[in-house]
Amino acid sequence: MEDEELKEKLSDLEYKVLREKGTEPRGSGEHLETKGDGIFRCKVCDAKLFDSDEKFDSGTGWPSFSDAIMENIELEKHDRGGMNRTEVLCAECGSHLGHVFDDGPEPTGKRYCINSVCMNFEQH
Repeated sequence: MEDEELKEKLSDLEYKVLREKGTEPRGSGEHLETKGDGIFRCKVCDAKLFDSDEKFDSGTGWPSFSDAIMENIELEKHDRGGMNRTEVLCAECGSHLGHVFDDGPEPTGKRYCINSVCMNFEQH
């Protein structure tokens, strides 16, 4: 999908986060409290990103997952704004989703900190 089409399809905040690598305000995301059995999908291309079984309350103010559907995400290390982090991208469309940190629960030890505006939830 071309950027002009995306600007029409997405809200200003969704576009800023997904295409310009922004971040939604802490504690504001619709999926922060989303519960139930299902799959979180990319808002742009509908790729399956996270299973609801991997979601946990990290207390950070963003939805957090201990694991991802790895074939549908890409990880990219970067040093922006003086912070050395690992960005999480959708492997299908290249959209920015959030970041992954090494302070999550076992067995993975990962915390995928993801912006709600990047995802749709498909309940089973």
